[in-house]
Amino acid sequence: MRIGVAGVGRIGTMHATNLAALDRVDEVLLFDPVPGRAAQASAELSGTKAVDDLDTLLGNVDGVLLATPTNTHPEMLRAAIAKGVPTLCEKPIASDVAEMAALIEDVEKSGVEVLVGFQRRFDPAIYELNRRIRAGEVGDVYLVRAVGNDANPPDFSYLPASGGIFRDLLIHDLDCVPWLVGEPVVEVYASGSVLVHQAFADADDVDNAVVMLKFAGGAHATLAGGRHDPVGYDHRIEVLGSKDSLVAGVDPKTPLNSLEPGGHVAGPDAYPGFPERFHRAYVNEMNLFTQVIKGEVANPSPARESLISLRLAEACEQSRRTGAPVKIEEPRRSSGHPLSPNSAEPNSVRASRPDDRLEGGSSATPEAAQFNTEGN
Repeated sequence: MRIGVAGVGRIGTMHATNLAALDRVDEVLLFDPVPGRAAQASAELSGTKAVDDLDTLLGNVDGVLLATPTNTHPEMLRAAIAKGVPTLCEKPIASDVAEMAALIEDVEKSGVEVLVGFQRRFDPAIYELNRRIRAGEVGDVYLVRAVGNDANPPDFSYLPASGGIFRDLLIHDLDCVPWLVGEPVVEVYASGSVLVHQAFADADDVDNAVVMLKFAGGAHATLAGGRHDPVGYDHRIEVLGSKDSLVAGVDPKTPLNSLEPGGHVAGPDAYPGFPERFHRAYVNEMNLFTQVIKGEVANPSPARESLISLRLAEACEQSRRTGAPVKIEEPRRSSGHPLSPNSAEPNSVRASRPDDRLEGGSSATPEAAQFNTEGN
């Protein structure tokens, strides 16, 4: 199998490295719009080869990963599906809801598999959390709490083009938490502050934010995100239900210090950033992408579901600016299906069905996906 990677910045290079390490991948072809960049990356990565243009890349691969800037995604994705090449595109696949909706229609008409790179869905513990909710082991979900803090702020030059904290940082949990709960969000409230650096205010953004989501069945979720954690990179998701309370993201490297005797204390090897925290997720993502290409498993992160998180991010921004909650009315597709990650049935009803899928359009199982559950 030959896989293409378009864009060899930090994320693209990481993906290319992980792809080249897979036994079933024979070669990774690299392309970057910046002249000479792909050749330089290829010289440093074994199992890779540089090509000069996107057409050459798409004409010689079984699948392609897009890790170029967001504003290039629609054109590149349309080029890939026009050639029938299965694609994994980094989030977001487009910059705004209208553009994304139109692009998704093109994707679905093409029949080509397109995965969106929300790596939380591929994290072993979060994946297991989803499985247990779907299996009814958690019971009715009462509350979800998600925390996501960068260890250090991003480069300030990135902020004007980042899309803001809800589109950039919290977008992952705006995808993951509804995926876990399995119900449409009906109301959003968000608030934010500038506490880390004036550069965020200058970019019309905030560096600390909280979000409350209310779901159709009555459950709530709280999401908190920040741009600086002096102890390390932190991401955790807790789910409290009628049968169990579970957490993903607490391990010896979690940057959290307990004041209780014998409680958790962060070690010197606390996670420095998201690549380290989600290393297994990124490896699993590439592995599962190759399985989707081969038709071995269903798409676990379809393009249409990425529209949910973007709409929620826009609602968060609206709520932050107005100080008021925002009601979410789920739009209907032309086929009549609601835009939601699962049916709006209560968890106890939905989980009782043995053929219930992990999320909209996906029936992948941990066994089929061959998730790596070993340590970093």
